[in-house]
Amino acid sequence: MAVIFDHVVNVMLPVLLCVLLGFGLARIKAPFDRKLFGALVANVGYPALILSHLAKEHIQLHTFLIVMTAAAGLVLLLGLLGFLVLRVLRLPIKAYLAPMMLINVGNIGFPVATLAFGPEGAAVAIGFVVVVLVAIFTIGQALPMGRPDLATLARQPVVYAVVIALFLLATGLKLPGPVDQSLTILAGLAVPVMLLTLGHSLATLEIGGLVRAFFLSAVHIINGAIAAFVLTSILTLDSKIESVIVLLCFMPPSVASYLAVAQYQPDDAPGVAGFIFVSTILTLVTLPLVLTFWATG
Repeated sequence: MAVIFDHVVNVMLPVLLCVLLGFGLARIKAPFDRKLFGALVANVGYPALILSHLAKEHIQLHTFLIVMTAAAGLVLLLGLLGFLVLRVLRLPIKAYLAPMMLINVGNIGFPVATLAFGPEGAAVAIGFVVVVLVAIFTIGQALPMGRPDLATLARQPVVYAVVIALFLLATGLKLPGPVDQSLTILAGLAVPVMLLTLGHSLATLEIGGLVRAFFLSAVHIINGAIAAFVLTSILTLDSKIESVIVLLCFMPPSVASYLAVAQYQPDDAPGVAGFIFVSTILTLVTLPLVLTFWATG
């Protein structure tokens, strides 16, 4: 147990420290352009991560496609369970459903999976990142504003990086050495920038309705556990890959899902912000427990 505890601490503490640094930068009002850094990660960091990890064949094509299917299944399961909960609580679907079903696999899931399970964990997390990003620009936009933002989705370099990576996996072709090294360097900027941006975003959210936020966060954790049980019961995968999928099921709501809510459903934005903030803080408890007792690899 002591070995597992040390492992969990070594996984979670670096992530927490980076998030806290971003939080602190916001509190002292240090210059921090979230729009610039977000664009840098979306246009450079994510595509480089995808090509760098998948081109090195840390995961097989067949397995990666199953992982993407699992990610889509997770979004659907969280959406179904979230819809039922919101109906019972009589909370607005347009404002709360997207955060209930779209998890923060980029800012938190990818770093934690990478630290906990190495390159194979990173490759699995990338499959979830791709699916969730597509969902953010479709479901995440369509619910608050009434229609998907397909034009923005078509401009995302991540989509084309996935196509190229799948082609490389299918054909067995390799990237030229200098290109591969360049992608490795560029991919290195993604994780620290994502974590700093997450901390900065949490510090600047306008939070409201903390009692409701704690309740919804607890429900979200239960929904994640149900989804993890269903997915692992259906899928037959290597134990390490299955553990990564379980871990990713417990990610908090995506901060990116808040942006459309704040723009198109402003009256409910503080409540949604509180839900996202509390859920993110609770991962400090849930993820170590999951890594210790369930997602052990």
